[in-house]
Amino acid sequence: MTPTLTAAAPCPCGSGQRYGDCCQPLHQGKAAPSAERLMRSRYCAYTLGLIDYLVATTIPAQQAQLDVEAMRQWSEQSRWLGLTVETATELPGATSAQVTFVARWQDPDGSAQTHRECSDFRLTQGRWYFLDPNHPLKAGRNEPCPCGSGRKFKQCCAR
Repeated sequence: MTPTLTAAAPCPCGSGQRYGDCCQPLHQGKAAPSAERLMRSRYCAYTLGLIDYLVATTIPAQQAQLDVEAMRQWSEQSRWLGLTVETATELPGATSAQVTFVARWQDPDGSAQTHRECSDFRLTQGRWYFLDPNHPLKAGRNEPCPCGSGRKFKQCCAR
């Protein structure tokens, strides 16, 4: 069963803030102010079973490729143990960023798991999106970028 949180509860993302002041506004539709905040809100969404949020915050060109049922099962069947953000590389005014993190969870059989990843994020039309490394963006160099930025692929996500 997926847990529910009150706004006053500590946020599962590990920020040290209350859920209502941290990830809840993002889960309710507010744009993440940074790639790191989006990363934290995505981890928190996994802990709460907010699969629609995870899909919506993946770059639109990849959303149809996501295995939503597998995401749901992993979210619901795991016991989430914590998130550590190691680094967030995001320059002021940049439209791309990277966040290196470690996520910890326990599988249904009780085995503890750790996943370390350096994720890519893209700012498009005022919103940060996660680029799923399992589903490469595909387009010709001179075609419009599938992320929806309006730029050519070679000048956007192909970099």
